[in-house]
Amino acid sequence: MKTQQPSATDDEHQVLQFRPRTSARITSQRGAGTVQPLHADSGPEPLDLSRYERPRGEPDDFRHRMLANIAAFAFTIALTAVGIWLAMSITDLRRTQDCVLTGGRDCARMPSPYLPAGPDRADLSR
Repeated sequence: MKTQQPSATDDEHQVLQFRPRTSARITSQRGAGTVQPLHADSGPEPLDLSRYERPRGEPDDFRHRMLANIAAFAFTIALTAVGIWLAMSITDLRRTQDCVLTGGRDCARMPSPYLPAGPDRADLSR
């Protein structure tokens, strides 16, 4: 069976010249290659964000903003603590479950009582 391949001619391929864009210029025609300024009387626009600023009706409430930041920080700390506690609980539960499933005895962890070091406890270690 005969396969069809598109025939490429030199007229189909065109190399375009790279022109960096600027905010004050636009092209007048596509493909013509001429560049004309957008506003002939205005100079280049400033490169800061002042053109996006808008006047505020009231001044910033610094105290309210700081309280909101503190509340967000406290919430983040609490959420992190709960996540760590949950991960530790799941790990402990998995250890206990693995011990029970392997047939181990006394798998539950018992907290050891506090034994203060003193002269009356020294002879128990023998």
